[in-house]
Amino acid sequence: MKTLMTTAMAGAMTLAASLAQAADDVTLQLKWVTQAQFAGYYVALDKGFYEEEDLDVTIKPGGPDIAPTQVIAGGGADVMVDWMPAALAAREKGLPLVNIAQPFKSSGMMLTCRKDAGVETTEDFKGKTLGVWFFGNEFPFLSWMSKLDMPTDGGPDGVTVLKQGFNVDPLLQGQAACVSTMTYNEYWQVIDAGLTPEELTVFKYEDQGSATLEDGLYVLEENLEDPEFKDKMVRFVRASMKGWKWAEENPDEAAMIVLDNDETGAQTEKHQKRMMGEIAKLTAGSNGALDPADYERTVQSLLSGGSDPVITMEPEGAWTHEITDAALN
Repeated sequence: MKTLMTTAMAGAMTLAASLAQAADDVTLQLKWVTQAQFAGYYVALDKGFYEEEDLDVTIKPGGPDIAPTQVIAGGGADVMVDWMPAALAAREKGLPLVNIAQPFKSSGMMLTCRKDAGVETTEDFKGKTLGVWFFGNEFPFLSWMSKLDMPTDGGPDGVTVLKQGFNVDPLLQGQAACVSTMTYNEYWQVIDAGLTPEELTVFKYEDQGSATLEDGLYVLEENLEDPEFKDKMVRFVRASMKGWKWAEENPDEAAMIVLDNDETGAQTEKHQKRMMGEIAKLTAGSNGALDPADYERTVQSLLSGGSDPVITMEPEGAWTHEITDAALN
Protein backbone atom coordinates (compact mmCIF):
# COMPACT_ATOMS: atom_id res chain seq x y z
CA MET A 1 0.00 0.00 0.00
CA LYS A 2 2.86 2.33 0.91
CA THR A 3 4.50 1.61 -2.44
CA LEU A 4 1.24 2.35 -4.26
CA MET A 5 0.81 5.66 -2.39
CA THR A 6 4.40 6.63 -3.11
CA THR A 7 3.95 5.80 -6.77
CA ALA A 8 0.69 7.77 -6.92
CA MET A 9 2.29 10.76 -5.23
CA ALA A 10 5.24 10.60 -7.59
CA GLY A 11 2.87 10.44 -10.53
CA ALA A 12 0.91 13.43 -9.25
CA MET A 13 4.10 15.41 -8.75
CA THR A 14 5.27 14.52 -12.25
CA LEU A 15 1.91 15.61 -13.67
CA ALA A 16 2.04 18.88 -11.72
CA ALA A 17 5.56 19.51 -12.94
CA SER A 18 4.59 18.83 -16.53
CA LEU A 19 1.59 21.15 -16.23
CA ALA A 20 3.83 23.85 -14.75
CA GLN A 21 6.18 23.43 -17.69
CA ALA A 22 3.29 23.64 -20.15
CA ALA A 23 2.98 27.42 -19.87
CA ASP A 24 4.41 29.07 -22.97
CA ASP A 25 6.73 32.04 -22.53
CA VAL A 26 5.74 35.32 -24.16
CA THR A 27 7.71 38.55 -23.83
CA LEU A 28 5.88 41.82 -24.48
CA GLN A 29 7.85 45.02 -25.11
CA LEU A 30 5.92 48.18 -24.21
CA LYS A 31 6.29 51.46 -26.06
CA TRP A 32 6.81 53.46 -22.88
CA VAL A 33 7.22 53.17 -19.11
CA THR A 34 4.79 51.33 -16.84
CA GLN A 35 1.62 53.42 -16.76
CA ALA A 36 -2.13 53.13 -17.39
CA GLN A 37 -1.50 53.39 -21.14
CA PHE A 38 -0.73 49.66 -20.87
CA ALA A 39 -3.23 48.76 -18.16
CA GLY A 40 -4.87 45.94 -20.13
CA TYR A 41 -1.69 43.89 -20.15
CA TYR A 42 -0.98 44.39 -16.46
CA VAL A 43 -4.59 43.54 -15.62
CA ALA A 44 -4.37 40.35 -17.69
CA LEU A 45 -1.21 39.43 -15.80
CA ASP A 46 -2.60 40.34 -12.37
CA LYS A 47 -6.01 38.71 -12.84
CA GLY A 48 -4.55 35.47 -14.17
CA PHE A 49 -5.97 35.85 -17.69
CA TYR A 50 -2.61 34.92 -19.21
CA GLU A 51 -2.25 32.02 -16.82
CA GLU A 52 -5.70 30.75 -17.87
CA GLU A 53 -4.33 30.61 -21.43
CA ASP A 54 -1.25 28.66 -20.29
CA LEU A 55 1.01 31.64 -20.89
CA ASP A 56 3.91 32.90 -18.81
CA VAL A 57 4.05 36.55 -19.88
CA THR A 58 6.93 38.92 -19.17
CA ILE A 59 6.13 42.62 -19.64
CA LYS A 60 9.16 44.79 -20.41
CA PRO A 61 8.64 48.53 -19.85
CA GLY A 62 9.93 50.97 -22.42
CA GLY A 63 11.56 54.34 -21.91
CA PRO A 64 13.23 57.27 -23.65
CA ASP A 65 16.20 55.15 -24.71
CA ILE A 66 14.24 52.06 -25.75
CA ALA A 67 12.95 51.62 -29.31
CA PRO A 68 10.47 48.71 -29.44
CA THR A 69 11.35 48.07 -33.09
CA GLN A 70 15.00 47.55 -32.18
CA VAL A 71 14.10 45.26 -29.29
CA ILE A 72 11.91 42.97 -31.39
CA ALA A 73 14.38 43.03 -34.29
CA GLY A 74 17.09 41.84 -31.91
CA GLY A 75 14.97 39.00 -30.54
CA GLY A 76 14.35 40.68 -27.19
CA ALA A 77 10.57 40.37 -27.45
CA ASP A 78 7.95 38.20 -29.14
CA VAL A 79 5.41 40.99 -29.51
CA MET A 80 5.55 44.74 -29.04
CA VAL A 81 3.28 47.73 -28.53
CA ASP A 82 3.91 50.57 -30.98
CA TRP A 83 2.21 53.23 -33.05
CA MET A 84 1.40 52.28 -36.62
CA PRO A 85 3.38 55.13 -38.27
CA ALA A 86 6.59 53.89 -36.65
CA ALA A 87 5.77 50.26 -37.50
CA LEU A 88 4.98 50.99 -41.16
CA ALA A 89 8.08 53.17 -41.53
CA ALA A 90 10.20 50.36 -40.07
CA ARG A 91 8.52 47.84 -42.39
CA GLU A 92 9.35 49.91 -45.45
CA LYS A 93 12.96 50.06 -44.28
CA GLY A 94 13.16 46.28 -44.08
CA LEU A 95 11.86 45.22 -40.65
CA PRO A 96 8.79 43.07 -41.54
CA LEU A 97 6.40 44.02 -38.74
CA VAL A 98 2.79 42.85 -38.85
CA ASN A 99 -0.11 44.25 -36.82
CA ILE A 100 -1.94 41.31 -35.21
CA ALA A 101 -4.33 43.31 -33.00
CA GLN A 102 -5.39 46.91 -32.40
CA PRO A 103 -6.63 47.54 -28.83
CA PHE A 104 -6.63 51.35 -29.32
CA LYS A 105 -9.47 52.58 -31.55
CA SER A 106 -8.86 56.34 -31.23
CA SER A 107 -5.85 58.63 -31.10
CA GLY A 108 -4.93 60.52 -27.96
CA MET A 109 -2.35 62.77 -29.61
CA MET A 110 -2.71 66.55 -29.42
CA LEU A 111 -0.80 69.76 -29.91
CA THR A 112 -1.31 71.94 -26.85
CA CYS A 113 -0.64 75.67 -27.31
CA ARG A 114 -0.58 78.81 -25.19
CA LYS A 115 -3.08 81.46 -26.22
CA ASP A 116 -0.70 84.15 -24.94
CA ALA A 117 1.79 82.89 -27.56
CA GLY A 118 -0.72 83.93 -30.20
CA VAL A 119 -2.06 80.53 -31.22
CA GLU A 120 -5.80 79.99 -31.57
CA THR A 121 -6.06 78.48 -35.09
CA THR A 122 -3.77 76.39 -37.27
CA GLU A 123 -2.99 79.52 -39.32
CA ASP A 124 -1.34 80.91 -36.20
CA PHE A 125 1.32 78.18 -36.37
CA LYS A 126 3.19 80.23 -38.99
CA GLY A 127 6.42 81.62 -37.63
CA LYS A 128 6.05 79.73 -34.37
CA THR A 129 8.17 77.08 -32.67
CA LEU A 130 6.36 73.80 -32.08
CA GLY A 131 7.57 71.02 -29.80
CA VAL A 132 7.55 67.61 -31.47
CA TRP A 133 8.41 64.17 -30.17
CA PHE A 134 10.72 62.06 -32.30
CA PHE A 135 11.68 58.35 -32.17
CA GLY A 136 8.80 57.54 -34.52
CA ASN A 137 6.28 59.85 -32.87
CA GLU A 138 7.00 62.70 -35.30
CA PHE A 139 5.33 61.03 -38.29
CA PRO A 140 1.72 62.11 -37.59
CA PHE A 141 2.92 65.69 -37.01
CA LEU A 142 4.87 65.83 -40.26
CA SER A 143 1.89 64.43 -42.15
CA TRP A 144 -0.40 67.05 -40.59
CA MET A 145 1.95 69.92 -41.48
CA SER A 146 2.10 68.63 -45.04
CA LYS A 147 -1.71 68.73 -45.21
CA LEU A 148 -1.60 72.32 -44.00
CA ASP A 149 1.07 73.07 -46.63
CA MET A 150 3.26 74.40 -43.84
CA PRO A 151 7.04 73.94 -44.13
CA THR A 152 8.78 72.55 -41.05
CA ASP A 153 12.16 74.20 -41.62
CA GLY A 154 11.31 77.59 -40.17
CA GLY A 155 10.61 80.90 -41.88
CA PRO A 156 7.63 83.27 -41.61
CA ASP A 157 5.31 80.92 -43.52
CA GLY A 158 6.45 77.74 -41.81
CA VAL A 159 7.13 76.37 -38.37
CA THR A 160 10.32 75.72 -36.46
CA VAL A 161 10.40 72.22 -35.01
CA LEU A 162 11.82 71.86 -31.54
CA LYS A 163 12.87 68.30 -30.73
CA GLN A 164 10.83 67.87 -27.57
CA GLY A 165 11.74 65.64 -24.68
CA PHE A 166 8.97 63.61 -23.09
CA ASN A 167 7.87 66.51 -20.94
CA VAL A 168 6.15 69.88 -21.39
CA ASP A 169 8.99 72.15 -20.23
CA PRO A 170 9.30 74.03 -23.57
CA LEU A 171 5.71 75.25 -23.23
CA LEU A 172 6.06 76.20 -19.58
CA GLN A 173 9.37 77.97 -20.13
CA GLY A 174 8.27 79.85 -23.26
CA GLN A 175 10.64 78.00 -25.61
CA ALA A 176 7.75 76.84 -27.80
CA ALA A 177 4.26 78.13 -28.55
CA CYS A 178 2.91 74.58 -28.67
CA VAL A 179 4.06 71.15 -27.53
CA SER A 180 3.06 67.58 -28.23
CA THR A 181 0.81 66.08 -25.58
CA MET A 182 -1.40 63.06 -25.09
CA THR A 183 -4.94 63.38 -23.78
CA TYR A 184 -4.07 60.97 -20.99
CA ASN A 185 -0.67 62.25 -19.91
CA GLU A 186 1.26 65.39 -20.83
CA TYR A 187 -1.82 67.62 -21.17
CA TRP A 188 -2.46 67.08 -17.49
CA GLN A 189 1.16 67.95 -16.70
CA VAL A 190 0.45 71.36 -18.24
CA ILE A 191 -2.67 71.73 -16.11
CA ASP A 192 -0.89 70.57 -12.95
CA ALA A 193 1.85 73.12 -13.65
CA GLY A 194 -0.69 75.92 -13.21
CA LEU A 195 -2.06 76.74 -16.66
CA THR A 196 -5.83 76.55 -17.04
CA PRO A 197 -7.78 75.04 -19.94
CA GLU A 198 -8.99 78.57 -20.77
CA GLU A 199 -5.39 79.68 -21.32
CA LEU A 200 -4.75 76.88 -23.81
CA THR A 201 -5.69 76.01 -27.37
CA VAL A 202 -5.79 72.29 -28.02
CA PHE A 203 -5.64 70.64 -31.44
CA LYS A 204 -6.58 66.97 -31.36
CA TYR A 205 -5.16 65.01 -34.29
CA GLU A 206 -8.44 63.08 -34.36
CA ASP A 207 -10.35 66.33 -34.98
CA GLN A 208 -7.81 67.56 -37.56
CA GLY A 209 -8.26 64.49 -39.74
CA SER A 210 -4.60 63.59 -39.20
CA ALA A 211 -5.02 60.90 -36.57
CA THR A 212 -3.07 57.72 -37.10
CA LEU A 213 -3.45 54.44 -35.25
CA GLU A 214 -1.61 54.30 -31.96
CA ASP A 215 -0.96 51.42 -29.56
CA GLY A 216 -1.23 48.22 -31.61
CA LEU A 217 0.37 44.80 -31.18
CA TYR A 218 3.09 43.87 -33.68
CA VAL A 219 5.14 40.75 -34.37
CA LEU A 220 7.73 39.78 -36.97
CA GLU A 221 6.16 38.40 -40.14
CA GLU A 222 8.44 35.36 -40.27
CA ASN A 223 7.23 34.21 -36.84
CA LEU A 224 3.66 33.96 -38.11
CA GLU A 225 4.80 31.07 -40.30
CA ASP A 226 5.26 29.01 -37.12
CA PRO A 227 1.95 27.37 -36.03
CA GLU A 228 3.09 27.21 -32.39
CA PHE A 229 3.91 30.91 -32.35
CA LYS A 230 0.56 31.76 -33.94
CA ASP A 231 -1.23 29.69 -31.32
CA LYS A 232 0.61 31.56 -28.56
CA MET A 233 -0.39 34.91 -30.08
CA VAL A 234 -4.04 33.84 -30.35
CA ARG A 235 -4.05 33.07 -26.64
CA PHE A 236 -2.07 36.20 -25.82
CA VAL A 237 -4.44 38.49 -27.72
CA ARG A 238 -7.51 36.84 -26.22
CA ALA A 239 -6.21 37.28 -22.67
CA SER A 240 -4.96 40.81 -23.37
CA MET A 241 -8.31 41.98 -24.71
CA LYS A 242 -10.02 40.43 -21.69
CA GLY A 243 -7.65 42.55 -19.61
CA TRP A 244 -8.45 45.68 -21.61
CA LYS A 245 -12.21 45.29 -21.30
CA TRP A 246 -11.87 44.64 -17.57
CA ALA A 247 -9.77 47.80 -17.28
CA GLU A 248 -12.40 49.84 -19.15
CA GLU A 249 -15.09 48.65 -16.75
CA ASN A 250 -12.95 49.01 -13.61
CA PRO A 251 -10.67 52.00 -14.32
CA ASP A 252 -9.72 52.85 -10.73
CA GLU A 253 -8.86 49.25 -9.87
CA ALA A 254 -6.92 48.92 -13.11
CA ALA A 255 -4.91 52.02 -12.22
CA MET A 256 -4.01 50.49 -8.86
CA ILE A 257 -2.84 47.30 -10.59
CA VAL A 258 -0.58 49.45 -12.77
CA LEU A 259 0.81 51.15 -9.67
CA ASP A 260 1.54 47.76 -8.11
CA ASN A 261 3.65 46.92 -11.18
CA ASP A 262 5.55 50.22 -11.28
CA GLU A 263 8.95 49.22 -9.95
CA THR A 264 10.28 52.78 -10.26
CA GLY A 265 7.79 54.25 -7.81
CA ALA A 266 7.53 57.27 -10.12
CA GLN A 267 3.78 57.07 -10.74
CA THR A 268 1.09 58.47 -8.46
CA GLU A 269 -2.41 57.23 -7.75
CA LYS A 270 -4.04 60.50 -8.84
CA HIS A 271 -2.21 60.59 -12.16
CA GLN A 272 -2.77 56.93 -13.00
CA LYS A 273 -6.48 57.02 -12.19
CA ARG A 274 -6.90 60.12 -14.33
CA MET A 275 -4.86 58.52 -17.12
CA MET A 276 -6.87 55.31 -17.02
CA GLY A 277 -10.09 57.29 -17.38
CA GLU A 278 -8.74 58.88 -20.57
CA ILE A 279 -7.25 55.64 -21.90
CA ALA A 280 -10.64 53.91 -21.57
CA LYS A 281 -12.01 56.45 -24.07
CA LEU A 282 -9.36 55.39 -26.61
CA THR A 283 -9.84 51.63 -26.27
CA ALA A 284 -13.64 51.91 -26.26
CA GLY A 285 -15.16 50.53 -29.44
CA SER A 286 -12.32 48.10 -30.14
CA ASN A 287 -12.58 44.36 -29.63
CA GLY A 288 -8.94 44.05 -30.66
CA ALA A 289 -9.48 43.51 -34.38
CA LEU A 290 -7.95 46.14 -36.65
CA ASP A 291 -10.54 48.21 -38.54
CA PRO A 292 -9.39 48.25 -42.19
CA ALA A 293 -10.83 51.77 -42.62
CA ASP A 294 -8.69 53.05 -39.74
CA TYR A 295 -5.67 51.34 -41.27
CA GLU A 296 -6.32 52.90 -44.67
CA ARG A 297 -6.75 56.35 -43.15
CA THR A 298 -3.41 55.95 -41.39
CA VAL A 299 -1.66 54.81 -44.58
CA GLN A 300 -3.06 57.68 -46.64
CA SER A 301 -2.02 60.16 -43.97
CA LEU A 302 1.53 58.80 -44.00
CA LEU A 303 1.73 58.78 -47.80
CA SER A 304 0.64 62.42 -48.03
CA GLY A 305 3.91 63.84 -46.82
CA GLY A 306 4.65 65.94 -49.89
CA SER A 307 8.30 65.73 -50.88
CA ASP A 308 9.16 63.81 -47.71
CA PRO A 309 6.38 61.30 -46.95
CA VAL A 310 6.68 58.94 -43.99
CA ILE A 311 6.22 55.98 -46.33
CA THR A 312 6.58 56.05 -50.11
CA MET A 313 4.38 53.12 -51.16
CA GLU A 314 1.27 51.24 -50.08
CA PRO A 315 2.37 48.56 -47.60
CA GLU A 316 1.54 44.93 -48.36
CA GLY A 317 0.96 42.35 -45.68
CA ALA A 318 1.33 44.86 -42.85
CA TRP A 319 -1.64 43.53 -40.88
CA THR A 320 -3.65 40.37 -40.42
CA HIS A 321 -7.00 39.40 -38.94
CA GLU A 322 -5.87 35.79 -38.61
CA ILE A 323 -4.93 36.11 -34.94
CA THR A 324 -7.96 38.13 -33.81
CA ASP A 325 -10.35 35.96 -35.83
CA ALA A 326 -9.14 32.93 -33.92
CA ALA A 327 -8.89 34.73 -30.59
CA LEU A 328 -12.20 36.56 -30.54
CA ASN A 329 -14.64 34.39 -32.50
